Amino acid sequence: MSVKVLLVEDEKSIADGIIYNLKNEGLKVTHVDDGKIALDIFNEEHFDLLILDIMLPEVSGLEICKAIRKSSNVPIIILTAKDDENDKISGLEMGADDYITKPFSVKELISRVKAVLRRTKNSELLHGVDEDLNFAKEITIGNIAMNPLRYEAKIDNEIIELRPREFELLYYLCENAGNIVSRDKLFSKVWGYSFAGNSKTLDVHIQRIRERIEVNPKSPKRLVTIRGVGYKLND
Repeated sequence: MSVKVLLVEDEKSIADGIIYNLKNEGLKVTHVDDGKIALDIFNEEHFDLLILDIMLPEVSGLEICKAIRKSSNVPIIILTAKDDENDKISGLEMGADDYITKPFSVKELISRVKAVLRRTKNSELLHGVDEDLNFAKEITIGNIAMNPLRYEAKIDNEIIELRPREFELLYYLCENAGNIVSRDKLFSKVWGYSFAGNSKTLDVHIQRIRERIEVNPKSPKRLVTIRGVGYKLND
């Protein structure tokens, strides 16, 4: 079965380019240019990925993202304008897995799509993606327990709410507990592509994890920043 993508983009020239290139990679693409219609279609059909423009008529991309995250963990990539830093952060906080800044290259688009589809395990696109995350084993680090088959994390045997990308990030940090992990390494292993200056994506996810595992997220003791290098998860 081919991977199904819902593209929500109201600029025809951009939408046409995305559709053409994703279909060339073997994906099935459904395109709509209206937020309300997008929500209706999403609730009626199964999709493996959502590519979502922020600036839409009637219902914004951020509203769509927030609504979908109430019932689904489908991977979401948001499309943002070049200078809309606040939109990028808001999208990530509302549950988007990644963002692409307009204008973007075909190579970047396909790279990001491959990365977020890595969890689905059902696409020919995924054959070249780094699969060093060993999701066959459960991990316990101190009071943190990670169950990859359920995408379930617990603190002191209580389930904590983590979005899929946050789970994968914490899982990789647990695999490397006690060691410093560079920002570049986290992007490579968890997102599936190089850092390329995309700092806000990682910052937002780290902050959300700290809110779940730290006694005081503003003064973290468990997941600490190693300035100029990366992060370390303490046992």
